[in-house]
Amino acid sequence: MRIGSASSSEKTRVVILTADGAFNALARATFGVSGAIDLVIVNGSVAEQGNTLDTEDASVVIVDLDAGSNAQMAGLARLMARVGEWPPVIAATQLFDETVARTLLQMRIADFLVKPINPVDLVRACARVTKSQKGETSSAEAQIYTFLPAVGGAGVTTLAVQTAILLLNSSGRRTKPTTCLVDLNFQHGAVADYLDLEPRLNLAEIEPRPDRLDRQLLEVMLSYHASGLAVVAAPHRPAEMRLFDPDVVTRLLDLVSTHFDYVVFDMPRTWFSWTDSVLLGSNKLFIVSETTVPALRHAKELVGAVKERLGGGPKPQVIVNRFEQRLFSAGLRRTDLEQTLGDAFAGTIPNDYALVREAIDRGLPLDEIKPGNKITAQIKKLIVNGGVGNAMAGKSAPLLKKLNLSIANERM
Repeated sequence: MRIGSASSSEKTRVVILTADGAFNALARATFGVSGAIDLVIVNGSVAEQGNTLDTEDASVVIVDLDAGSNAQMAGLARLMARVGEWPPVIAATQLFDETVARTLLQMRIADFLVKPINPVDLVRACARVTKSQKGETSSAEAQIYTFLPAVGGAGVTTLAVQTAILLLNSSGRRTKPTTCLVDLNFQHGAVADYLDLEPRLNLAEIEPRPDRLDRQLLEVMLSYHASGLAVVAAPHRPAEMRLFDPDVVTRLLDLVSTHFDYVVFDMPRTWFSWTDSVLLGSNKLFIVSETTVPALRHAKELVGAVKERLGGGPKPQVIVNRFEQRLFSAGLRRTDLEQTLGDAFAGTIPNDYALVREAIDRGLPLDEIKPGNKITAQIKKLIVNGGVGNAMAGKSAPLLKKLNLSIANERM
């Protein structure tokens, strides 16, 4: 099963039996937000429902019970006798002692939790007991697209969002490929804002015990756009400057890339200890620049730095965003960009600020605002359809003497 799938037949079915309103609310908040989890909550006690609870196709059953009640313990025993070895059953109880533990062990309960229960512990228990699920196969490696800004405000998030939407809707497949957009700017990320989503990633929660980060916990921390796009994004922390353990970050990214067909990374401009790992694991690496002399200078320097650090890693390609070339204008021309960036130049994205602003304000992809717009068409051509690498074919460019740009001959 893949995490991002919207097919009901591929969802993880979690069946919960509880008469506790607070536990009901906890379960809905923990599992109910995920498009990949089919949550079924049955109101009542195991004493009443032990003989009739529907566990067909369930991936895991969670029974909230009073372990001090003989009737409820007997009901749990009847349920366990009926379900056999599958699905696994987790017991949640307030009363717990050696006698209860021995009884649950004899019933072959898969796991137990003592209330009050932390949502993360609930998810982790479910993940642990379902590891042996039949038919669970490992997925092929994801195709990873990474966007790195040369300067602030270059439009990286817009390009990353639109690329992810295009990959999600790419043709040639009967079902949509599972696609995840990951905002790696943990302090000031804007992906969730651009898509009008609630960011759910909490690295501080998993940093003390990174081994807790597994498929089920990832589901809790995913947000889903109406299009089906999965998003990993953290809430804003404008007054904090935290350096997360690189092992936690790389574990998160490895987990994401294992369970999705396509992964798009929106990178921060700051270089962290985990940045090299992200770039090395990318299939396509795009450096995004503006059409200004300082931005092109930074882009050229960044290309050199990436090549030096990564060696045989992915070849960085520069996309110049919001490009406008007008007749009789003194601004930078395409030939100037080609001369400056050399074979690292991938192409340009046209400028349509009004369209992009409306899409951001409404939390919608560009094509939903204006179908067939020129920005989406160019992203599809350059990035999604593999146009990168052919952008320099047959090109020649003059020196940039007219504008007195020195960056073409500077050392990287």
